[in-house]
Amino acid sequence: MSLTSPAERDPGEAPAPTKLLFDLSTIDMNGVYATRQQVEEWIPHRGIMTMIDEVIYCSPDKTQGVARRRIRDDEFWVSGHFPGKPVFPGVLMIESAAQLACYMFITRKPAPTLVAFLRIENAAFRSAVVPGDELIVLAREVKAQKRRFISDIMGVVGDRVCFDARISGMSTEQRSY
Repeated sequence: MSLTSPAERDPGEAPAPTKLLFDLSTIDMNGVYATRQQVEEWIPHRGIMTMIDEVIYCSPDKTQGVARRRIRDDEFWVSGHFPGKPVFPGVLMIESAAQLACYMFITRKPAPTLVAFLRIENAAFRSAVVPGDELIVLAREVKAQKRRFISDIMGVVGDRVCFDARISGMSTEQRSY
């Protein structure tokens, strides 16, 4: 594939084919770095709003990560998006990768904090994700400060890049839940 990152794309330009954010060839895609329960120790999402099943990989400095999201046919959005031809909503694709980016940022802190999203930029949806698919989400931190971060995110099914974007988040307070 030829490539431009979301940040390199001219906002008025049509989305170009994209390469992966980083090389996955050395990562055990069957491995589990953190289970859903371990992820929930750090991020507040629960029930139907937990969008990642497990973290597959996290770099030692926690600036790159990979997570898995199995798309099931019994999920809340299936009957209405779209009737007879369910397609995983783009906003939930972004949320899946955003939860991974949050997990990576927060786990570098001494204790969990609540993270709010500030911005989603240059989102491009390239391929549908449907029940039965296994969505692999990637996050690569671009910049981090004490309370804020910027990450490039991406979703892949098989060899198809399904979406990419840049997100920003901010730690707002110590978690009390």
